[in-house]
Amino acid sequence: MRVNQFLLAGVSSVLLFSCVSNKKFKSAEAMAQAKYDSLNGVYSKSQGDLKNCNDMSAADAKKRAEMQSELDDLRKQNAFLKENNNQALKQLQDMSVISGTQAESIKKSLENMGAKDAYIQTLQQAMAHKDSLNMALVMNLKGAVGNLDDKDINIKVDKGVVYIDISDKLLFKSGKYEVTANAKEVLGKVAQVLKNQPDIEFMVEGHTDDKAFKSNGVLVDNWDLSVKRATSVIRLLQNQYGLPPAHMTAAGRSEYVPVTSNDTPEGRAANRRTRIVILPQLDQFFKLMEPGK
Repeated sequence: MRVNQFLLAGVSSVLLFSCVSNKKFKSAEAMAQAKYDSLNGVYSKSQGDLKNCNDMSAADAKKRAEMQSELDDLRKQNAFLKENNNQALKQLQDMSVISGTQAESIKKSLENMGAKDAYIQTLQQAMAHKDSLNMALVMNLKGAVGNLDDKDINIKVDKGVVYIDISDKLLFKSGKYEVTANAKEVLGKVAQVLKNQPDIEFMVEGHTDDKAFKSNGVLVDNWDLSVKRATSVIRLLQNQYGLPPAHMTAAGRSEYVPVTSNDTPEGRAANRRTRIVILPQLDQFFKLMEPGK
């Protein structure tokens, strides 16, 4: 009986101990699981923080690179501006030297600008006056010659110079330099107008076409022919119409100043001409600018 009691007590103790140990184990297991979960959460958070830190480091590195590039550009711009500033200062220094050495001349130029403006205005007025005189001369010549539509006589003003072109067939026979009787009538009318302008000087030019001139013992070529025709007209104006020889000039231009092409008979006829050029007189021109003129 006592043995059975003893065995019963032992088994009960073992069962009781077994039951308590199992509870403690489950409790410890739960605590361990909770701690594991907590540590795992901390680990995950640390991993996230590490990733964020790495991302921020990469962004910072990129930003630092961009800032460094911008800084380098600013340094280059600063160097460029500094160089330009040095050049500008040097130019200003050079200008100051020039201004110093020429200050008096510049001052005088500025003082005379008003006077020069007035002079230019007077000059323009004188030129207009001179042009009006030339036009009046042209009208007088055309009125004296008559037949304004005659293509054998052309009177015009070009760049302030009066030109009188007389066709070769009105003055000379082919290949000759003696003035014909018909020419004397035309030249007499021109001479009368020129004679009424005693201060006028003019030049008589002989022109030919490009057809070769055969030497006849007196005339060698077109040069000779053009010169002889000019001197024939000059001599007639002097001896028969009394124009002052000191106011006349004879010139031969040969075939080298044509008014049109020599490819046609009409063109060659136009190029064979005698031209009277009314020479501009500079002294008379400036007299027009004197007070009271």
